[in-house]
Amino acid sequence: MSSHENSASLRRRFHNEEGEDVKSETTFSNSSSSASTKVGVLRWSEKRVWTFALAFRAANALLVQTYFNPDEHWQSLEVAHRIVFGYGHLTWEWKEGIRSYLHPLLFALLYKILAFLHLDKPLFMAKAPRLFQSLFASIGDLYMYKLSKMIFDEQVAKWALFSQFTNWFMFFCITRTFSNSLETMLTLMGIFYWFSSNSSSKKFSISSRMLGLFIAALTCAVRPTSAITWQYIGLLDLFKMQSRFHFLLFEVLPIGSLVLALSSLLDWWMYDSFVLVPLNFLKFNFLSSGGDYYGTHPWHWYFTQGFPSMLLTFLPYSLIGIFRSKERRISGLIAWVLGVYSFLGHKEFRFVLPVLPIALMFSGYCLAVIAKPDRSGTESKKFKPATKCPSNVQLAVLFLLVTNVPMALYMSLIHQLRFCLTIYMILTNKLAHQRGSEDVMIHLSKEASKQGVKSVLFLMPCHSTPYYSTLHHDLPMQFLDCTPSSNRTTLAESDFFLMDPHAFALSMFKNSTIFPSHIVLFSSEEPYLRELLISYSFTEVRRFFHAHFKVDRDLQASVVVYSQAIS
Repeated sequence: MSSHENSASLRRRFHNEEGEDVKSETTFSNSSSSASTKVGVLRWSEKRVWTFALAFRAANALLVQTYFNPDEHWQSLEVAHRIVFGYGHLTWEWKEGIRSYLHPLLFALLYKILAFLHLDKPLFMAKAPRLFQSLFASIGDLYMYKLSKMIFDEQVAKWALFSQFTNWFMFFCITRTFSNSLETMLTLMGIFYWFSSNSSSKKFSISSRMLGLFIAALTCAVRPTSAITWQYIGLLDLFKMQSRFHFLLFEVLPIGSLVLALSSLLDWWMYDSFVLVPLNFLKFNFLSSGGDYYGTHPWHWYFTQGFPSMLLTFLPYSLIGIFRSKERRISGLIAWVLGVYSFLGHKEFRFVLPVLPIALMFSGYCLAVIAKPDRSGTESKKFKPATKCPSNVQLAVLFLLVTNVPMALYMSLIHQLRFCLTIYMILTNKLAHQRGSEDVMIHLSKEASKQGVKSVLFLMPCHSTPYYSTLHHDLPMQFLDCTPSSNRTTLAESDFFLMDPHAFALSMFKNSTIFPSHIVLFSSEEPYLRELLISYSFTEVRRFFHAHFKVDRDLQASVVVYSQAIS
């Protein structure tokens, strides 16, 4: 059986499992696809798709030069650096055992290779992790293409891939070293193999489903909240199964237990004590609402602000694709994930990143309809475009490129930005990305290589920059603590500093006998500290651009480095 025939078989089986007629408004017809092939439409091999995706994501990784969220560095690279090189800061999450070492160990392997090849230099330490992540991102792109092709057809898959590549938030986030980025790739892989189990071949069906189950369990080991996604997918199929007991006892239980046991053994080895990470994660984030310490949003935020901002101008195309395709099973996953996450007080864009490619797949469906309004055969009747103007798809592509590419490049290369309803017709959001935070650490790393840095104090909100994973020198460094307290009213060091920078710094200096060689701060706090720093013989040595606009504090336009003369 050819790959094209097998894809068609999978699509027929998939839609029959949905309880819908095979001729429902979900896929382009096989006859139309055959006709398209005869008139010379280029078919894309999966190898070609992955090669292009790999090259694109590598360039994507090199273009991302801003600081989005501390977890990109502090929950992955910093941990990996400590594992390999013996120094690096572990945040409170690792002391409480709510993080698994599974994700950081991937980057520990990368650091081991760099160290073995003597390539652990400032440039490689800064760029290699995102380049490494681009490999996983490209695999996610490939499986997004394969999933779209299986559910719809190749034309939809091509447009879905276009949507994936040009969406501003996907470009901005997917090559960052978040566990959410890896979770997104694994989710796409798992869903593909799970849905592939609807194949006409029973042997292939079972093996594909078990592979999907294994990937699902692995995803939950990386990010326990992935269970939200897999509960939806698993329960839908469970209700339709005849042998539910066999499925649960001989497939779900063994595979889930195996992955849990292996990940727990790994964490036991790394923590040097038995730690059940999923349980600790559940207690902190769901049972005690510990995440609320970092801020809360209204319950409707994901629906009215967060997810629409991530889709931006792809939003109408995704909505049209959802309603026109009538693929309720997979589109329902988006609503389910957004709905369940809405119950949590603390919300972030990246938490729902795994369902962004699903929404973009429906955008691809809409674009494919616009691109092929006149189709031969009975299936063409199901597509009823609003207009038959052949330039519609060109206008749509131009519109999406103009509204997404500049945003992607600006957010990735330059600056932090604030979304406004008046600009993008989306309710106001605050999403920061910062250039100076990364530039200053690369500068300090280079200076440390020349013996120009002895110690560093960061007088800025906690985790505002990368740390040892970028500096890559075992020097004394100190930042302001912001570990959550069991008493919600207790303020952290970072909070006290922001309330009165001068008084906080003066108290710190009076109680110190040894001063750092370098102090790093934001320009927003500089007016309160300049005279104090000068009185202690500090002078400004470098200033790095950081932001054009205010986000949620005073405008942090620059990151400033002050230094004492090193004797």
